Amino acid sequence: MLDQLVQYDKGLFLFLNNLGTTSWDGFWLFYTDKLHWIPFYAVLAFLMYKKLNTKMFVLTLVVIALMILFTDQITNLFKNFLVKRPRPCHEDDLVQAMRLLKSWCGGKYGYFSGHASNSMAVAIFSGLMLRYKYKYLIYILIVWSITMAYSRIYIGVHYPLDVLSGMLFGGLSGFMFYKLDKYLQSRFQLK
Repeated sequence: MLDQLVQYDKGLFLFLNNLGTTSWDGFWLFYTDKLHWIPFYAVLAFLMYKKLNTKMFVLTLVVIALMILFTDQITNLFKNFLVKRPRPCHEDDLVQAMRLLKSWCGGKYGYFSGHASNSMAVAIFSGLMLRYKYKYLIYILIVWSITMAYSRIYIGVHYPLDVLSGMLFGGLSGFMFYKLDKYLQSRFQLK
C-alpha cells in the first residue's frame, strides 16, 4: 500500500511539475524565494503591532520566532532522520521526465516541505491574530500558503505529499502557537 501511495505521488508530481512553461518559470522562481516575502512579513508584523502594546508585541514576536524554529526543526527531523525520502531531483528515474528549475535543488531528502510548513504556520497564526479587524485575511493567507506549497512542486524540489504533509503540520503548528500566544498574552496582561 505504501508503495502504491509513493507511485501515485510520483505520478502526480510529474503531472503537476510538467504543467509548467518557460513563460511562467520566472514568476514561480520569484514566488518560491523566501527573501522576496520579507516586506509581506513586515506588513503582517506591523498589523500585529497596531493591535498590541509594545510589550505584548515583543512577546508575540518571540512566539513567532519559536514557531518558525519549531516548524523548521521538526521538518529537518523528518527529512534527515525519520523518513529520508529523496527529493524528486535526486531520483534517477524522474530526472529526465521532470522540469527542474534550480541548479541546486536543496538537500538530499524532502519529506516534508519546510516552505509549506512555515508558510502555513504563518498563515494560520497571522490570520487568527488579525481576524478581529481583517476577518477574510486568513483565507487570503491560506491561498498564499497553498500557492507557496505548489511552487515547490513547480520548480521540481518536492512531491505533492511533501507539501501536503508540510501544510497540515504547519497549520497545526500555527494554531498551537496562536493558542500559546493567547495564553501568554493573558498571563502577562494581568501583571
